[in-house]
Amino acid sequence: MLTLPPSVKLYVATQPVDARKSFNGLSLYVQSVLQKSPLCGHLFVFFNRRADHVQILYWDRNGYALWRKRLERGRFALLPRLRTVDGAVTVEATELALILDGITLAGAHRRPRWEPLHPLCP
Repeated sequence: MLTLPPSVKLYVATQPVDARKSFNGLSLYVQSVLQKSPLCGHLFVFFNRRADHVQILYWDRNGYALWRKRLERGRFALLPRLRTVDGAVTVEATELALILDGITLAGAHRRPRWEPLHPLCP
């Protein structure tokens, strides 16, 4: 299970990305297509066209870190909304962990969570 602080966001690219891209190619994709800063400390998740490769790029204090996984059989079950929205969508760490474990989230429903009336942080 991924354990990340709540301040870290996970951005999943909605369009397939070439699995041959590495640090420079993915960071350029984050800047030009997703319009985000790859140095912000958030995680950027990329799937290839066949959905059998996943790459996660993030900045780790003094350099880029890249986590990759290739399935030998099967495909990752992507969220349905990933195929309809351009750019990137944010997901929670638990959702990403379930996708990486091969669990389909298509029929999953999220219960409403409590949120303060006036958030402390904008």
